[in-house]
Amino acid sequence: MGRLFGTDGVRGVANADLTAEMALGLSVAAAGVLVTAGGSSRPGRRPRPLAVVGRDPRASGEFLEAAVVAGLASAGVDVLRVGVLPTPAVAYLTGSLGADFGVMLSASHNPMPDNGVKFFAAGGHKLADDLEDRIEAAYWDHAAGRPWERPVGAGVGRVSEYGEGFDAYVAHLVSVLPNRLDGVKVVIDAAHGAASRVAPEAFARAGAKVVTIGAEPDGLNINDGYGSTHLGPLCAAVPAHGADLGIAVDGDADRCLAADAAGTPVDGDQILAVLGVAMRDAGTLRHDTVVTTVMSNLGFTLAMEREGLKLRQTAVGDRYVLEEMKRGGFSLGGEQSGHVIVLDHATTGDGTLTGLLLAARVAASRRPLGELARVMERLPQVLINVPDVDRSRVAECRELSEAVAEAERQLGGTGRVLLRPSGTEPLVRVMVEAADAAQARAVASGLADVVKSALG
Repeated sequence: MGRLFGTDGVRGVANADLTAEMALGLSVAAAGVLVTAGGSSRPGRRPRPLAVVGRDPRASGEFLEAAVVAGLASAGVDVLRVGVLPTPAVAYLTGSLGADFGVMLSASHNPMPDNGVKFFAAGGHKLADDLEDRIEAAYWDHAAGRPWERPVGAGVGRVSEYGEGFDAYVAHLVSVLPNRLDGVKVVIDAAHGAASRVAPEAFARAGAKVVTIGAEPDGLNINDGYGSTHLGPLCAAVPAHGADLGIAVDGDADRCLAADAAGTPVDGDQILAVLGVAMRDAGTLRHDTVVTTVMSNLGFTLAMEREGLKLRQTAVGDRYVLEEMKRGGFSLGGEQSGHVIVLDHATTGDGTLTGLLLAARVAASRRPLGELARVMERLPQVLINVPDVDRSRVAECRELSEAVAEAERQLGGTGRVLLRPSGTEPLVRVMVEAADAAQARAVASGLADVVKSALG
């Protein structure tokens, strides 16, 4: 039986893979595990454990939220329903309200039919693998009919609406900015998602002139042609409105990509580079180090070296970036995809916060985003997914290692090769960077052919 938890919670097609029964069962299991894990600080504060529950605007979130709330209350947990808010807002409120844990219903950048259940531990932190394993084990125990202690009478949880969560989160975002955004015009693409109200309000309170697109969620249109996975509308809207920059978040607003005044895309590596230099100048970049993944563009690495900044690289996934940040005491990390973590102000990637900090750098420096982003030159990067191969043999295949060595010899010191087996699919990802785009394509294509022949 496969593991329920993926890299970011439990996801699947709502009402097919992820059913109301599963959502209820997961919430009961999580209540037992997370209250036990964090319960030592609770006695004396309130009679029952407390959970914060939020969701993105997917239609399926309505019935899944009802199932989660029912499961938690039946397990003796009081619930604060914060409604439609970004994932990082639920994480923030879990910590600021002193809740025992938080639950977010979202499938992030996935298409509308999907949904997911994500849990946060006390303090608003992502769960460690062992906690996920314990929740999953408890879920299967309950599904098999193993009895659990059901509270009755005054022991059952109570459910309350917490409409103050919106204002509390927006106030937090604005309060951590190093300077106001007066005079800056921003286009915000909210992906018809969870930040459709939050992001425009936060930018407006910070002083920016705001134009919104993709901010009319109807439960069915989340991520549909808008947001960080569809930058076309943003890149067209920024010059059309004469804006200084644009930001695009995804459905649950835990990632952010941008566009400069000319409508040129600015990816996560460039955003990290801009913020890294800004935080270095402000004295808030701890250990002068940025944490990123092995998929970051080589141009980012070279730029940080020129700026005198150090890098720590991790496996692909924002959870690994966050683990390394906590381990080393670093304040900034992220991924090319737009997950940016500013650990002094957030426990997870926060697209709205990232966009605000980017706009703040534009306002403070009085320099256009396009100029700031030129701190790094993106080297041509080609990624080829090779399907239907034995991904488990990548490390041991001599023919493949020899081909990689030859490719690296061809590229010399001006390029990079990365072969990575997928963590979820029977395929191998071939990534090649080079100073010349044609060379990158040729080398990547050749390596892909070797992967097919050697591992097929």
